[in-house]
Formats: sequence, C-alpha cells, structure tokens
Amino acid sequence: MFSPSIQSLIEEKADSFIIPASRIAFVEDENPLYHAFLILTKMKYSKIPVLDRKQKVVGLISLAMITNKMLTPDNIVIEPLSDLKVKDVMQTEFETINFAHTNFETQLHLLVDNPFIPIVNDNNIFQGLLTRREWIKAFNYVTHTIDEKYNITEKCVSHEEN
Repeated sequence: MFSPSIQSLIEEKADSFIIPASRIAFVEDENPLYHAFLILTKMKYSKIPVLDRKQKVVGLISLAMITNKMLTPDNIVIEPLSDLKVKDVMQTEFETINFAHTNFETQLHLLVDNPFIPIVNDNNIFQGLLTRREWIKAFNYVTHTIDEKYNITEKCVSHEEN
C-alpha cells in the first residue's frame, strides 16, 4: 500500500496515465497480416492492440510475431502477409484492466512486465492504454514534488537534530 502522501501526489497525475483509444494505433483481428505489418512499420511501434468489430480487445500483435511467420529455415517469404489474418498470429494471453476498478499498486505491478496494458470498460470495450512511460513520468513528478509539498527534508533534519 502506498503512503497517503505518495497516493495523493500520484492521484494528481492519474488522468495523464491513460492514452485514449482515439490516439492509439490498432488493427482488427480480421485484417490481413500485411495491414498490421504496415501499421507497425510505419508507426514504429513494437506492439499494438488487436480489436474485434465490436471494439473489444482480443489480442496484441508485434512486428516480431509477424516476421516470425515470414522466416523459414533458409529464407524470408512474404506470402504469409497476404495469406494470414491478424487473428492467426496475434498474442491472445494478455492483461487488461478496468481503470475505474484497479488500484494504483495493481497497475504498477502489471507494468513491471508490460510496457502497456489495454484499458477496457465494464462492457470490455477498448478505452485506451495505460503505459509504463506515463507511470514513470508520474513517479518523476512525485520524487520532485513530495519534499516541497510535505516538507520532508525539514522534518528529517529536525528529527535528526533531536
């Protein structure tokens, strides 16, 4: 559990944790694999969410997953890009969170092993991403603000003098 002072400072930045769905590159599970390849390559993302037609997150896809399908023991082939769909290649085991029902500690623990976590609402509809980058920015804010807001240095010095 976070200390109340840290919790308070993190809450000041909580709105910035979420990158809204409208700003996120994604593909649909029925898209041809070449579409995901183009999006990932042009946008320079390592991994993006995969949505179904109802805007529910059904997977994640990365450039590495796609290129793995293109590699043979002695060649690189492009046929899988046209022959396969995103759903044939995507990662289907992944974490999602409902931001309204997930505490900061859980978010932080999930971000240790994931650069981002898809956020869904109560109907499992994609709302955006919680990113490790935004959490680190919030932590940076806390480390630079806590002393001035709560006079921690002054309290530590006076405690040491006693």
